[in-house]
Amino acid sequence: MTTTDAPTGLTYLRPATATATELSERFQPVFDRIAEDNVAREQDRAFPHDQVQWLKDAGFGRVRIPVELGGFGASLEQTFVLLADLAEADANVAHIWRNHLAFVEDRLNAPPSPTNDRWIQRFLAGEFVGGGWTEANNGTFANLKTTVRRNGDGWLVSGAKFYATGSLYADWLDVLGKGDGDTVLTALVRRDDPGVLLVDDWTGFGQRTTASGSATYTDVPAAEGDVFPAGERFVYQGHFYQAAMLSVLTGITRAALRDGTSALKARGRNYPQALDPDPTRDAQLLQVIGQVSVYAFAAGAALRAAAHAIDLVAAAHASGDEALRKQRVLAAEVATAQAQLAIIDAALQATTTVFDALGASGVSETLRLDRHWRNARTLASHNPRVYKARILGDWIVNGADPVPDLTFTHRGGQGN
Repeated sequence: MTTTDAPTGLTYLRPATATATELSERFQPVFDRIAEDNVAREQDRAFPHDQVQWLKDAGFGRVRIPVELGGFGASLEQTFVLLADLAEADANVAHIWRNHLAFVEDRLNAPPSPTNDRWIQRFLAGEFVGGGWTEANNGTFANLKTTVRRNGDGWLVSGAKFYATGSLYADWLDVLGKGDGDTVLTALVRRDDPGVLLVDDWTGFGQRTTASGSATYTDVPAAEGDVFPAGERFVYQGHFYQAAMLSVLTGITRAALRDGTSALKARGRNYPQALDPDPTRDAQLLQVIGQVSVYAFAAGAALRAAAHAIDLVAAAHASGDEALRKQRVLAAEVATAQAQLAIIDAALQATTTVFDALGASGVSETLRLDRHWRNARTLASHNPRVYKARILGDWIVNGADPVPDLTFTHRGGQGN
């Protein structure tokens, strides 16, 4: 069914129709396949082009598109749970999808039009969107150097970006730039245009295969229907970007539990001070694994709670009820901030504590258990949690509005 067959409405958003069982049956086999060579890719810093393509072929990029339009009709909560399942298989692959899923959400929130119909069709065809909003060379959102300027019937994009996550896997790149006067625009340009230069110069100790390096644009053309005012991006995009990151952290926490359990089972001996010569029967080591399972449980519960709050914002937006939407945006801001604090703490604790259940062999490079902490620490650094508890406290005690007045720039952290 094409988008023109869909019922008329304010947006392309529809109530979710997917079931968790249906989504798991479709995507979990792909996730399991991706997990098989995760350690080897980490060892060799091998980019997961094939793994991203498997997900495209399975339709992961259209999971949020309503069934009547050709997608799978998942809720945001279901989408973020799926993303956590993927992150458990490979955190880097999951993080690569953050920008694509966010731009799909943006177009689903947009009013129906021939231009937006084309974008829905591109998503259904498997076209993939990478991102790059953060200015290179210590530039800021308040002082954008990237430009999106008129050129006849289209536009030209010029500038330099960093944290261009997912760019090497993309068909399209989502670029923020300054238009005429104080106008801020977001332009979608083709990744294979000659004016686009992508460089894998990311030096972080985590996210080693997410292609989070730099991108340079030199008079790159953008069509009329592919440039939008940044202020018109979907109202809960900051919550969406943050929840996507928290999904990855939740998956990492579960992966630490999985790999730590396997490593404990593989131990052949125990320390002289141990309570039992068999490590799998040592009560203290079992307690460590039990505690890590609590961190994984807490992360999953926090993620679902925050995602559900964001689902309610989307429903309010689709209904056109502005007062309800404003109320739910505030609730989602609080829930997302609380989830961020809970999930980051769970991930960092789990990826460190799990080693207490293991011997010296647990730090072997053949296991690469360090990847879980490195990836968690890197993701946690995108949007520093140090400010969130203060903001929450100020809201609880003094009623200070916790929703940042950042409009288009609030993306839940894109590096700093």
